[in-house]
Amino acid sequence: MLHSLFSILELYSASTLSSSFITLLLMMIRRTPLLSSSEKITLLYLHHRSELHSQAKKKWNVSSLLSLSQARETFGKKTANVIPARFLGGKCDFATCLSKGRGSHFPPCHILNLGGIKILLDCPLDLSALTPFSPVTTAFYALPSLEEDKVDANNDVGSMAVPAKRQKIENQPENKTLIFAEPWYKTVMNLHLWNPSFIDVVLISSPMGILGLPFLTQMKGFSAKIYATEVSARLGELVMRDLVSMHKELKQFYGPTETDFPVWLRQEEVEKIPSVLREIILGKDGTELGGLRPLYSEADVNDCVLKIQKLKYAEEVCYNGILVIKAFSSGVEMGSCNWILDSPKGDVGYLSNSSFISSQVAAFDYQSLQGTDALIYSDFSTLNSTEDVEDEENESVQLADKLLMSSHGLVGLYHNAKEDSEEMEKLAFICSCAIESIKGGGSVFIPINQFGIFLQLLEEVSKAIDASAMKVPIYIISSVAEDLLAYLNIVPEWLSRQRQERLFDGEPLFDHVKLLEDKKIHVLPNIHSEKFWMHSREPCIVFCSHWSLRLGPVVHLLQRWHKDPKSLLILEGGVNPQLALLPFKPMAMKVLRCHFQPGIGLHRVRPLLETLQPKTLLFPEEFRSHISFPSEKFCSVLYYAEGETSKVSCKDGSELKIPATLASNFYWNAFKEQEINLARLNGELIIENARYHLLLDNTEKNSNGRTNSVSFRKPELEKLLATFSNFGINASVEHQKMNSESQIQCVIHTADPYKAVIEIGTSSVVITTAGENVASHLYKALDSVLKGN
Repeated sequence: MLHSLFSILELYSASTLSSSFITLLLMMIRRTPLLSSSEKITLLYLHHRSELHSQAKKKWNVSSLLSLSQARETFGKKTANVIPARFLGGKCDFATCLSKGRGSHFPPCHILNLGGIKILLDCPLDLSALTPFSPVTTAFYALPSLEEDKVDANNDVGSMAVPAKRQKIENQPENKTLIFAEPWYKTVMNLHLWNPSFIDVVLISSPMGILGLPFLTQMKGFSAKIYATEVSARLGELVMRDLVSMHKELKQFYGPTETDFPVWLRQEEVEKIPSVLREIILGKDGTELGGLRPLYSEADVNDCVLKIQKLKYAEEVCYNGILVIKAFSSGVEMGSCNWILDSPKGDVGYLSNSSFISSQVAAFDYQSLQGTDALIYSDFSTLNSTEDVEDEENESVQLADKLLMSSHGLVGLYHNAKEDSEEMEKLAFICSCAIESIKGGGSVFIPINQFGIFLQLLEEVSKAIDASAMKVPIYIISSVAEDLLAYLNIVPEWLSRQRQERLFDGEPLFDHVKLLEDKKIHVLPNIHSEKFWMHSREPCIVFCSHWSLRLGPVVHLLQRWHKDPKSLLILEGGVNPQLALLPFKPMAMKVLRCHFQPGIGLHRVRPLLETLQPKTLLFPEEFRSHISFPSEKFCSVLYYAEGETSKVSCKDGSELKIPATLASNFYWNAFKEQEINLARLNGELIIENARYHLLLDNTEKNSNGRTNSVSFRKPELEKLLATFSNFGINASVEHQKMNSESQIQCVIHTADPYKAVIEIGTSSVVITTAGENVASHLYKALDSVLKGN
């Protein structure tokens, strides 16, 4: 089958393949079960080469692309001499929103097709999908209640963990309606539909955007280049290792499964799950089932981390000479970044979750995104903002003018005392609630979510304790806590200016260094640590994993304190407290839910984009009703939705850099009717740092400076004979007829003063003579006719 398709492709040249034939061939390729994946990739590759070949000849008159036979020999190899040719074809690029995400823990995910290079922007996990599962403690304490259901006493613990008589319930979910089984983890909804071998580049924008990457790197055929800032890579690695460590407890409790397909995923079991919880796992229409996976192993994490190329702050890296990639701070989290992708067809900016309020991390570097050919706006967290935008139309114009005139830009304008005071008031309120609970004899429990907020809360709470003159221990419980605290103190380039000034003053970047030395905080690897149980005392303050309240030390501590009305649980925004606390009801423990500034802010979006001034803006459909753009003096706005592909218009052509020394030696032919000058040359078209370069080969140029001429028309026979006569050349036409095989229309003989034969064909003129000077003289006469002189 493969041999036959190759024969068809090689039988018809690239210039004669019709679009209908290509479409039919692609349908046959994709629907042929007898072809292996590598064979399909090869045939699709040849199809793309066919399109590029025809378009390259039309644009550049350069036939340097691989032939079909060469492509056939080198299929499956991702080499630099293949990929640059992709930029010679196509006028538009494409962007597909795979997921719009859900808060800071689940960032958006996109696929960008930039000149044939497929780029995956982030690969997160939706850890909120753990909500329908029961934590270990709840499952353990629920075991005795199963006796009331008259379950067979001979059942082992693993089978008893799944209630046998759960009925279909459509009312509010209860503790008993949770899934008592080892959880699976939810990847990006539509990512599993993509062939991993077609992904060329993966860009990680934040530590949370890396959590799903081990699923991708272990898939057959995946060979993409992965880029992330060194801080995002390291913090993401620690989060993944902590996740694997916490999941081990669930595996030990439930034991090994008999089949690869869990019981709770069977249709009859899924229908028994309350609709609220079922929607979290499967989505509204049940299409997200394909994204569920059993968690990866520690070995998978190690293999994934080794494949990541780590970038320093604002470091520039070039992918295969054709794509220049740069990362700049987004102001949300240490290591979080926005991307600039520079290619021969233009530059594309990717604006991920960003923030102007960043007292802990480096400021949002918006200036690096200015003036791009296309900008993908992907900060969906802004929609969670409760800011008043009624006066947006009037305010945004004034703000945009200020931004363009301000030497400090957006950061200087928006990072003001009012917003700083609001954030500090939130922290002060949290600390006051914590101190009040401690004075009443209760403990305070804070699940770790965002690293910057965690460090800020740790410092403010310790200051509040010192101000109250109380001696209250602070515990940080996590399998990676020690490595995390050590690493966060050695990345000053990703911290705010205030933090960097502490380094210049000879002080630690964060207060936890001194708190550890004074033994005011204690770092423990897990809840079962002997040090914790021997030296812990209450009341205390505990920071630990995991914010989902489904795994890690949090479930054990909540099981211990959830009935204590004097204790306090502090949750960050983005967590549904009703569902998250479902396993621990009835709750007597006090719960404080705090919201910190999400994203850029709705009233800042329009003035920001007017300042960035991209030529084309890809904007989320969800923002259409919140933000309007002026019809005049603004870029082209394309709205996109989740699961849809948008066309990104970039440059129609690409710039070609030719050294001045070579350009000055070109032999130009002037065509008056077409009003163009044309030079034919033999050279090498190369690409370096996302720019085309021409290296001219002058070996075929003769001593007289004559090169092969090119014309848009055939020479007129009567005018050619008249021109020969003016040049003093006697010429006669031997015959004039159309020969379909030789494609020669006529032959002209010259005898005096030069003896030569001139063959005029349908697409060329060939001069045959004994001397080079004679050929040059005849060439000048023929050239004058072709130019219309």
